[in-house]
Amino acid sequence: MTTVKNILLSGVVGSTAYGLARAGSDIDRLGLFAAPTEDLHGLHRPAESHVGTAPDRTLHEAAKWCRLALGGNPTVMELVWLPEELYEVRTPLGDELIGIRTSFLSARRVRDAYLGYATQQFRKLISRGATDEASRRTAKHARHLKRLCTQGFELYATGRLTIRVEDPDAYHRFGEQVAADPTTAEPLLRRYEAAFDSTPSALPELPDERPAEAWLRRVRRRFYDAGEYGTPRYDVQGAAG
Repeated sequence: MTTVKNILLSGVVGSTAYGLARAGSDIDRLGLFAAPTEDLHGLHRPAESHVGTAPDRTLHEAAKWCRLALGGNPTVMELVWLPEELYEVRTPLGDELIGIRTSFLSARRVRDAYLGYATQQFRKLISRGATDEASRRTAKHARHLKRLCTQGFELYATGRLTIRVEDPDAYHRFGEQVAADPTTAEPLLRRYEAAFDSTPSALPELPDERPAEAWLRRVRRRFYDAGEYGTPRYDVQGAAG
């Protein structure tokens, strides 16, 4: 069991956040933490991520989270767009990060990341066999494909990200349809590829790294003294990496 200190921001993500959870769905949590600044200067750097089970939780070190977000990573990006009630830990530094969330965005990286993940989901669902378990997983990947396309296009076109999907039942119907015939997912993917290509983006070509850099330096100053911990900590059952 790994104790993770200095949690800056953490919340419930995944199907619960999207409004797609049903009975038996896992509850996924995502967060970020600050490594003690002194530890970053030693011979062995601290782990950049901690992934645990019971509960399912992924925690990224602050710098790693920033790098992933600047690359347009859909999974980490949702942390700073959650509905208020889904946050479980919020600190002043976490609120500051939410306040600069749009500076992480850029047109090409959002397009490439969201469409790239959606394409990965498509490849998974068409390569799977015909067992009952495969059918359930195909339906799940199909829902994620549709969500990635919808959310990614919204973010690309408007600069805003809505985490909860508008019509959860439509996503489940789509998943069932694709589970019966995986090729039926392809028209949706192609439609969104065309929509991205034909729609002007509200986002700049490159993200503005300056707010993230300034925020990270504030984090490093705050946790310079390794003996001062004032923010929440968690025991994470699982692997660090």
